[in-house]
Amino acid sequence: MDILQLNALALESRLEQERDANPALEIASAEEETVGDGKADVDEGPPDGERDLVVDGDNADDFDRLDTLVREYDWIDDDLGYRGTKSRDRLAEESAGKLDAMANTASRPAGLHEHVAQQWGLVDVDARTHELGLCLINALDANGRLNTPLEELGTDLDPPASVEELETALEAVQRLEPAGIAARSLQESLLLQLDVLPGRNTLEQRILAEHFDNLQKNRLPVIAKALDVDVEEVKAAIEVIGHLSLHPGSEIVDQQLPPIVPDILVEYDPEADRYDVRLTRANSREMRISPEFRALLERARDDKATREFVRQKIEAANAIIDAVRYRRERLLQVAEAVVEAQREFLDHGEQHMKILRMSDLAERFGCDPSTISRTVDEKYIQTPRGIYPLRRFFTGGAETDGGDALGWASIKAKVQEIIDNEDKSKPLNDDEIVRRLKQSGVEIKRRTVAKYRAQLHIPPARQRRQY
Repeated sequence: MDILQLNALALESRLEQERDANPALEIASAEEETVGDGKADVDEGPPDGERDLVVDGDNADDFDRLDTLVREYDWIDDDLGYRGTKSRDRLAEESAGKLDAMANTASRPAGLHEHVAQQWGLVDVDARTHELGLCLINALDANGRLNTPLEELGTDLDPPASVEELETALEAVQRLEPAGIAARSLQESLLLQLDVLPGRNTLEQRILAEHFDNLQKNRLPVIAKALDVDVEEVKAAIEVIGHLSLHPGSEIVDQQLPPIVPDILVEYDPEADRYDVRLTRANSREMRISPEFRALLERARDDKATREFVRQKIEAANAIIDAVRYRRERLLQVAEAVVEAQREFLDHGEQHMKILRMSDLAERFGCDPSTISRTVDEKYIQTPRGIYPLRRFFTGGAETDGGDALGWASIKAKVQEIIDNEDKSKPLNDDEIVRRLKQSGVEIKRRTVAKYRAQLHIPPARQRRQY
């Protein structure tokens, strides 16, 4: 179960660890053909072509290699069996290699707090203000916002700081880059950014300072009337505001997202009119028992302790090989079932996602639903329509009037399509969207539409209206 739930990258790392811990285990190279079925019968002799060795006084040198191998690792017998740790010489050698690699690797980019603190160190302020400024900088969240009230920050300091002292330090910190940093609200952040733009931007400042609530609710006529300007002037000012950053702090940090490596590839075969499913190369690497280690078992036939030692290594390797193969077979089975169930999605897109439950596949394959869950966990599938989490294809849903079973993702896509095609001067409210869905044979409740709209980051009708 542990091997089953690993994705391609995690599996690669795990297999390397297992290989390092067990000299009986080998990972076949990409150029090599896999050997047999990857399992070794522990009672077999050496493979064909190996010389049949019998341990006696005349060929004791044959154990030199085993002795070298054993000294390469420190074997620890515990409740979980044997695990190997590399020798001090090997560890020192690898550590030196890693240090060399680190020396030639680009340095990690400065984080937000480091970036702001470096600037703060160059600001000419008194010692107390400098100390309070560092306190404020450390309290910033990942977006550069100061969410902790000044009163609370002041009481936590030793000696405590007054709100006036902290406001003085905050005013200085807010002049640092990026513009809008250390704001206590979105409104304050936008106003700080406006201050550094060229020009006076008087109308933009008044809209943000005096009519921020109306701006968020898209009440352009109300703003225009209150400020005694045309709606077109308000729209032009909002366009300027729209170029400001909602999260200025997050733009400083180099967001290094982990790479997505698909576990499954789906390709369309036009001649056969079908989708072929295969595992990526990272999921297909073959594990096998080291032929050298298998030979050692036969060579140790007269040494019971050594034979038992070698046998345990081979059995432990076999367990990993079995787990990897089980994972590969189960993942391919599940992927093929998903592609079969979601053929219409692959042909026509999001609106044709069908209902697919893990319990259905569990019953089909005669396993527990948790096994299906582990199989799809953190796995990605590359299709002609893009790369998706495998879990995305498992969804509940509803039946249309025609008896078709539509998944929730399909219904959500229909909501998106209805809103995309609405008259923006008269946007549809949730009740009207419910009626449009019913006309297409899908009957869901208003609160479900509101939930899907929120998940799609679509504002309510009043805020979607364009003037």
